[in-house]
Amino acid sequence: QVQLVESGGGLVQAGSSLRLSCAAAGRTFSSYAMGWFRQAPGKEREFVAGISRSGGNPSYTDSVKGRFTISRDNAKNTVSLQMDSLNPEDTAVYYCAASSRLGVPRMRANYDYWGQGTQVTVSS
Repeated sequence: QVQLVESGGGLVQAGSSLRLSCAAAGRTFSSYAMGWFRQAPGKEREFVAGISRSGGNPSYTDSVKGRFTISRDNAKNTVSLQMDSLNPEDTAVYYCAASSRLGVPRMRANYDYWGQGTQVTVSS
């Protein structure tokens, strides 16, 4: 089992930045690829960013490329999502997830453990 706890969400204005963090407890953190997903009201949960077990090969959905940066610290069992130039379309509940698959999975079904989520609201 892996327990994931997100933090860092909040209400910000368009153009602002937020940094989300996810703390992991349980089995060896470095054994898991990590991802961030988001779910807006009435929409499917979608992949936002992912990173491999070693911290390489970051992957992003097109709408956040150049604005969001995913990183991880295996010594501290944390993964972060730096979000810059936020816009109202980024408003959603953001979830941290862990995957035992190789590489950087982008499909929700390939993730084994999920956090409770943290709300990000961007006002115009």
